[in-house]
Amino acid sequence: MQFKLPFLKGKKSNEDLALIRFFIERFGYRPKRIELFYEALTHRSVSFSGSEREFSNERLEFLGDAILDSIIAEFLFQRFPDKDEGYLTKVKSKVVSRKTLSDIGEELELRKILRYNKGRSINLSSLEGNAFEAIIGAIYLDAGYESTKKIIHHHVFRKYVDLNKILEEEIDFKSKLFIWSQKRRLGLDFVVLSEENTHGTWRYE
Repeated sequence: MQFKLPFLKGKKSNEDLALIRFFIERFGYRPKRIELFYEALTHRSVSFSGSEREFSNERLEFLGDAILDSIIAEFLFQRFPDKDEGYLTKVKSKVVSRKTLSDIGEELELRKILRYNKGRSINLSSLEGNAFEAIIGAIYLDAGYESTKKIIHHHVFRKYVDLNKILEEEIDFKSKLFIWSQKRRLGLDFVVLSEENTHGTWRYE
């Protein structure tokens, strides 16, 4: 399946204007370089004429993944000043997990504007998650880091990420046991039976 690149035109088409409206409504952002956003929404299952290289969102997805990772890491670092690196890493992995990103993409209704080969069997949920990362990459290139961070906080995090739910899921079995014992006013002590350092990594039993 092959298409002509939509942005290779003298003036904005109806498709361009519809795409711009979509991003204003969903992200509060008006694209300046519209070609970046067409690329962010294009899956490799379709090909376009008029481009010297393969026109798909994979490169922008790579960039968006790194930008999103950085923004979430900074947010969690400031949000939990008393938590260690291990805790922050576990929470961040939940926030930027494939499932979370796919859920965000679905909430944003990205499938309405995705460009992919509908004749192939493709996991749309996964496609939306990847496209969301690519869009973050496009916004970063179009507007810079600070603008991207504001958009993620105000138009994505607040609307589509339930941090409290993620934190509840992150409580490990030891914490749950401690909470359970406190409610029942029971004493609870943890005893390390043995510990072993193997190639620099501590292991507890």
